[in-house]
Amino acid sequence: MTRATRARGEWRPAATLPVARVAVDVALAHLDRPFDYRVPAHLDEAAAPGVRVRVRFAGRLVDGFLLERVADTDHAGRLAWVDRVVSPEPVLTAEVAALCRAVADRYAGVLADVLRLAVPPRHARVEAEAPVAPGDAEIPGDDGAPGWARYPRGPALLDALAGGRAAHAVWQALPGESWADRLAEAAAATVRAGRGALLVVPDQRDVAALHAACTARLGERDVVALTAELGPAERYRRWLTVRRGAARVVVGTRSAVFAPLDRPGLLAVWDDGDDLHAEPRAPYPHVRDVLVLRAHAAGAALLVGGFARTAEAQVLVESGWARDVVADRATVRAAAPRITALNETGDQVARDPDQGAARLPAVAFEAARAALTAGLPVLVQVPRAGYLPWLACAQCRETARCRHCAGPLGMSSGAARREPGSPGGPSSPAGSGPPPQGRSGERPDPGGAGLPHCRWCGRVERVFRCPVCASQRLRAGVVGAGRTAEELGRAFPGATVRTSGGSVPVLDRVPGRPELVVATPGAEPPAEGGYGAALLLDGWAMLSRPDLRVAEETLRRWMGAAALVVPAADGGRLGRVVVVAEAGLPPVQALVRWDPAWHAAAELAARTEVGFPPAVRMASVEGTASAVAEVVDTLLGDGTAGGPQPPDVEVLGPVELDPEHGADPAAPPRERALVRVPRAQGRALAAALAAVAAGRSARKAPDPVRVRLDPPEVG
Repeated sequence: MTRATRARGEWRPAATLPVARVAVDVALAHLDRPFDYRVPAHLDEAAAPGVRVRVRFAGRLVDGFLLERVADTDHAGRLAWVDRVVSPEPVLTAEVAALCRAVADRYAGVLADVLRLAVPPRHARVEAEAPVAPGDAEIPGDDGAPGWARYPRGPALLDALAGGRAAHAVWQALPGESWADRLAEAAAATVRAGRGALLVVPDQRDVAALHAACTARLGERDVVALTAELGPAERYRRWLTVRRGAARVVVGTRSAVFAPLDRPGLLAVWDDGDDLHAEPRAPYPHVRDVLVLRAHAAGAALLVGGFARTAEAQVLVESGWARDVVADRATVRAAAPRITALNETGDQVARDPDQGAARLPAVAFEAARAALTAGLPVLVQVPRAGYLPWLACAQCRETARCRHCAGPLGMSSGAARREPGSPGGPSSPAGSGPPPQGRSGERPDPGGAGLPHCRWCGRVERVFRCPVCASQRLRAGVVGAGRTAEELGRAFPGATVRTSGGSVPVLDRVPGRPELVVATPGAEPPAEGGYGAALLLDGWAMLSRPDLRVAEETLRRWMGAAALVVPAADGGRLGRVVVVAEAGLPPVQALVRWDPAWHAAAELAARTEVGFPPAVRMASVEGTASAVAEVVDTLLGDGTAGGPQPPDVEVLGPVELDPEHGADPAAPPRERALVRVPRAQGRALAAALAAVAAGRSARKAPDPVRVRLDPPEVG
């Protein structure tokens, strides 16, 4: 580079396409648009679309992505120069850039925030490494995929993938199904058509299972696993492998949804109801919705799979955009375990009239004993981790709270044994040792062994007095996995008891021998050969949460555990699932019949009747009272900010929110309002919220507002 080239005053524009449109890394809503810059001649070759650049913006150098090169600009003034090209590696493809823009528009977000989710940070040493060679061009021939043959529309789905057609399907997996093998077969059919496959799963354990299934069919060089747990260098190395076209199948968690896959032909998400698929950072996109946008824009196939079905997936089916892939009832009955609920028959009630009050009723005890006698493991699902995570007043059942910070009181597995029902102690015995350190970092009183402690600040409550009824007696509001394991060890002497999830590591797999496995929802490890029985305890705790999606989430957790049980055998003594909940509840009925599609249709109809997502588009607006009122008034047409306004806006609230743990007590109270419109006006709502955010950003409004479309929690 010559001295004249280095002198900014002597720079000359590129001979062809001298204008670069750059997405600057500035997360301000009123600046959410590309900006034009001049490309100097000495950067003409390196300044290709998709590269990282540095440009001067508002008097300082900022990062950005070069979106495209054009011949002219609409800007009337003088354009600034592209200061430098950070790397000649074109990391942002046109397809991913368009997808990021669509995601930002759908969620009323800013493109810069989505680009941070889509493109990992640069690692210069990794970029300098030799590119990874692509896998073999020859893919093993189709083996018939006998697993998909159990579904009437399964072979047609594989034919569409092999033919490069954009099939849209919602797949209902059978109990005991090797879902990783089915997704691997679908990916292999897509690769045979010369296109790529992107498979997104909730967590690292699912990534490991799916990656192993895909490499068994396609080889290791054709499959790349992308997860957030990888270090920055390894993650960027694998991401570049995909960007350079050396891998045709991508397996990963939600961070892989923007993977720059060449010619995507299949986009699949497993268990779309898992909350791990929802991005916790702005603009809070959901994997399923991002894949729907990407499939529509890229002409790719979409496969939404799971043992259960969400109301959002049911919308895709009922709208005709997707077809459901389900097995016939005879196949379902042959693969499913025998599922029993409480009070489902008169004989069951006659044998155990107190089963509704027992935590482990006789029918559950018999199922576990039969499986252990047959040499098979037993899965026990418990909704809560810990020992006694929630204590309540023994008289009025009011939640016991700390006098210092109003946090909930609990008791750890190390709490010393106390006399049941004694003042300050639970109504059932505990273990020994001091309670753990509180979340605030304050250590509890070391002399308070055996006393309840606050789960927020860690303080020990030596004396409890209920503010409602003045009682000094405590009881267990919820029994955790640790206490459950202790109780089962006493109920089944001689049997090994394992725990998975919560404060202990999640087990990858358990051997097929007689033992009890106590797991929290989502942490159930598969067993070699399957479980002989599963006990789904504390159904009331799963179904009593104040959440719009509580029934759907409970059924999903139950079905995920029940799918690990062997099919019913030996007259129903083996392959048995006992759900400790009333048989007449809709989620229990759907589980007993193994019919999640019926439950999803009923759930969608109920939400349509009352006007809740996904039947409508809804946004939550959180902030101070004045800030929330400003946003709501603008959406209703009473504000001064410009932009489109949906014609049928309805506002619910606002309501005051409970202060967050650790929040400043002197801070003004926060409120939340829900804004909803008909589903057809979802784009107008997003555009209106983006316009409001741009107006507030331009005015430098002091009170921040958190806006989230399609919030996961509405209740």
